[in-house]
Amino acid sequence: MLELRSRLLAAVREFFLGRAYLEVETPVLIPAPALELHIDALAAGKSYLRTSPELHMKRLLCAGYERIFQIGPCFRSGERGRLHNPEFTMLEWYRAQADYMDILAETKELLRSVAQACPGKPVAGGNGRIVDLCGEWQMFSVAELFEKYAHWNPLADFDERRFEDDLVNCVEPHLPKDRAVVLRDYPAPAAALARLRAGDKRVAERWELYLGGIEIANAFSELTDAAEQRKRFEECARQRAALGGEVYKLDEEFLSALERGMPPAAGIALGIDRLVMLFAGATSLDDVLPFR
Repeated sequence: MLELRSRLLAAVREFFLGRAYLEVETPVLIPAPALELHIDALAAGKSYLRTSPELHMKRLLCAGYERIFQIGPCFRSGERGRLHNPEFTMLEWYRAQADYMDILAETKELLRSVAQACPGKPVAGGNGRIVDLCGEWQMFSVAELFEKYAHWNPLADFDERRFEDDLVNCVEPHLPKDRAVVLRDYPAPAAALARLRAGDKRVAERWELYLGGIEIANAFSELTDAAEQRKRFEECARQRAALGGEVYKLDEEFLSALERGMPPAAGIALGIDRLVMLFAGATSLDDVLPFR
């Protein structure tokens, strides 16, 4: 498993460095995690372990870096199971003057490149399923699958709790398991850091990638409006307080960077541990992580 992981990481780095991306490192110990409704940070003294490097990487976009990527540890409280671990490895990359569909095209190139560098080439999604990354990727909109399998349209009348429950219990079980599947165009309230579609403010320019029925990556066109981002963070803080969750202070340095200006950009977070698991044909992170 360690040899497979090493080959996979080497292939990822080769891909990005060959496309003029700069590898960066941002702080793991941070004063203010990003406010997201159902993601809880692990406290470390008076600070926190990052749940994602997103906000610091966006500050680098604001500073003028146009293509950046990072591979490193992230931490989330209360996440432990077959597909979750409190500490995990995330690949994130951000590209200026791009949108979420540009990132999708790049993701296809990346995963096909990684598949060619690792033994077996196709991804073995566990339970004998094979996902050929070099084959056709299937794409669905959130609205069409919710109307088909959950019998309501979350774009028309969003209900946060119902949305999460129906995504897991009604929609995800029907996703094809033998190919890469992209679920795109999420309801605006389900994408707090994403740009909304110009012609329909109900829709966030966000997609998620599933391999073998397992969610692997989350991408979106980035919100660059500082006032709107502050408003969304404040609303999330109110919702977390109502649910009895810890409310983190706003990352004012990130918001100040947005105020100074961030170019149109898109970014993505991809779970390395799950990708290794799928390439190994395993069904649990327990099978691929050397320490848990």
